[in-house]
Amino acid sequence: MQLPAIYADMPVALLPAQSVSTFPVNTFLENLAILPSGDIYLTNHEVGQIVQLDPDGSLRMYAQLSGKVSGIAWIEPSQFLVNGWNAEGIPFVAVLSDGEVQFFQILPEAQFLNGITPLSSRYYLMADSYRGAIWSFDVTTRTVELWLEDSLLDRSDESSTFPAINGLKRFGNSLYVSNTQRMLLLQIPLNESLKPQEPEIFVEGTNVDDFAFDIHGNLYGATHVYNSVIRIDRDRRTTIIAQAEQGVTGCTAVAFHGTDLYVVTNGGMFLPPTTGLEPAQVVRLAVGVSGAPLLIQG
Repeated sequence: MQLPAIYADMPVALLPAQSVSTFPVNTFLENLAILPSGDIYLTNHEVGQIVQLDPDGSLRMYAQLSGKVSGIAWIEPSQFLVNGWNAEGIPFVAVLSDGEVQFFQILPEAQFLNGITPLSSRYYLMADSYRGAIWSFDVTTRTVELWLEDSLLDRSDESSTFPAINGLKRFGNSLYVSNTQRMLLLQIPLNESLKPQEPEIFVEGTNVDDFAFDIHGNLYGATHVYNSVIRIDRDRRTTIIAQAEQGVTGCTAVAFHGTDLYVVTNGGMFLPPTTGLEPAQVVRLAVGVSGAPLLIQG
């Protein structure tokens, strides 16, 4: 597959990088959630596992689900919201508490549940990459509702295997969304009731999977098949801050802990590099700026 050279002329300012953990070739690390303690929880997509990576570098199995897992976000330090497909290929949402399934619901109307982010302390949003929609999960009532469906969230070509809406994060009074298949970053204004307004194009021509914000509103995105991590500042200028040489081949998601940005990868499983598949990794980038708060009140 020949990719458009969308980052060929972008400035490069590589950050110090360190491999924190390495996984076998053909491990598809899809997403991560980091607790204030520094414990990292990873979704091992293809095998339905949530893996805990302790600050000392040790790994342990946190939970095993039947099927595949995609998104993860923490509700409380011992409680997580996850999604994926069950063994029959039907999308599901689940709450895990101390590694055990506390709540489980299938969503037959969904197609490809993906990134998860808090909208408030009560509501979490989930991307539906093939339906072109966002679902809302109420952690109090444990109910799921369709929050937004819009053509800008969908694929321009339904035969494409690339996900459309993929990552999503709230910053201030807007929700930002990546549409990977259409190479767009979108901004969705929120009203006083946190209801979505009309989506707008924020950046065009960028291949972002999941992403995170620092406290200043700079966006850090995993480019997945472009094997790089980028920073997009508030003036919408892009800088490449990590490349394959830093271990981010097949990077799928990023998250802050303090002033460090953690990157998870699949080693190039979706689009293998010419040098062959690499081990999946968790890579730490020294950004030097703190991330935005993970949980937004209101």
